[in-house]
Amino acid sequence: MPRQIYTPPLLGFTTDDDLDTVINWGLGADSTAYLARMLTAPASYGIDLDRTAVLCMATGSEWPETRLLVEEFMLPLLREHGVRFVQLARNGHLQSDGFTVLDDSRQPDRLCVRGPWTLWDDQESVGTVPQVAGTRKCSLWAKGDVGDWWLKQVFGGRPFRQIMGFNADEEGRRFSDQITSRMPGRTGEFPLIDWGWHRQQCEDYLLKRFGVHWPKSYCTFCCFPASMGALPAHMERMRSHPDIAGEVLRLEYTAMSLNPNAKLYGRRSLLELFDPAQPRDRACLEAFERELDMPWALYHVRRLFLLSEDGKNRPVKRSTERVDIGRPHQLARRLISVSERHGIDVEHDPVYGRARAWLRPRAAARPMAEELFTTAPGRVIDKQDNNFEKHWHALLSGSAAQLPLA
Repeated sequence: MPRQIYTPPLLGFTTDDDLDTVINWGLGADSTAYLARMLTAPASYGIDLDRTAVLCMATGSEWPETRLLVEEFMLPLLREHGVRFVQLARNGHLQSDGFTVLDDSRQPDRLCVRGPWTLWDDQESVGTVPQVAGTRKCSLWAKGDVGDWWLKQVFGGRPFRQIMGFNADEEGRRFSDQITSRMPGRTGEFPLIDWGWHRQQCEDYLLKRFGVHWPKSYCTFCCFPASMGALPAHMERMRSHPDIAGEVLRLEYTAMSLNPNAKLYGRRSLLELFDPAQPRDRACLEAFERELDMPWALYHVRRLFLLSEDGKNRPVKRSTERVDIGRPHQLARRLISVSERHGIDVEHDPVYGRARAWLRPRAAARPMAEELFTTAPGRVIDKQDNNFEKHWHALLSGSAAQLPLA
């Protein structure tokens, strides 16, 4: 039976609505500072609240203090001014899965922190972590696609302006937005850049306004703190939430079990940043150990590193198949035993339990294939890229795994 997709009507609002302005609110200091300041005198900032909606996309992994601050200080402000607050989320990995309106109200009473399918769900189900290199695909997937769906539904191509909370340190993001935006009728505006408000001015304004430090908003498993020079502050945040640290460590450990290169911060893993001799770090590692106390799986993983006809690198193709489920030490013993009988070396992590056997290590140059068996927490689904078997057989003439584990 086909899966039922829930994409609800927009709660009475249609393309005939009189909206002309949308404010993107990412919950962090920058966009919050703009929103709070604008609400002191909306008309003087060119905002007609009757024709404006504040848009927020739930990624599913916001830090707890952000939710507390939003509900204590900002939601009362939105209710006081009757601001329309729209909260959205994805239904699944594909755009065809649809999107969900979590709440659409001028009297919002809570922040919806997750929807039916989150970025964490997406990463965990395929055994990977966000990538440091390249564009912020995770943000586009969890926020950009979702917001664009709503905007197309509501405006249907008619003119509107979208206010973005980029601060004056992010001039490049305004330029990128202007270059890449293709939505009919949309005009992007960037008031914080126009005001010359850098991150510090935004934080100072919120501290003076509400008497609290407003932290940066980002997912608990975000890979970018390392590249933004915010890794020390991020690690302190982790230590303040050891249970969250344990979850993120499990996500990374699972990804690195399937691919040793899948470190959360590029060349560095989150796990190696914790010192077991330090009490606060040890609390995070103990939370990680509790996270690992769950059913594990034995996986057969294959990758193809191919070239296009003009000699350029093609995206890596992967096949992941669950061979068995069980307790980590049982699966590790099985993999070690079978591998030793066939003369295949096994990497074994005696601390956290993973075992990994390489049947076909990665070569030095493309085109090449990679094949391994590994144990990991059993949250990763079977998944194979399109035409994988065809390319596998073409490259290797049908060569397959020689370990009798299936």
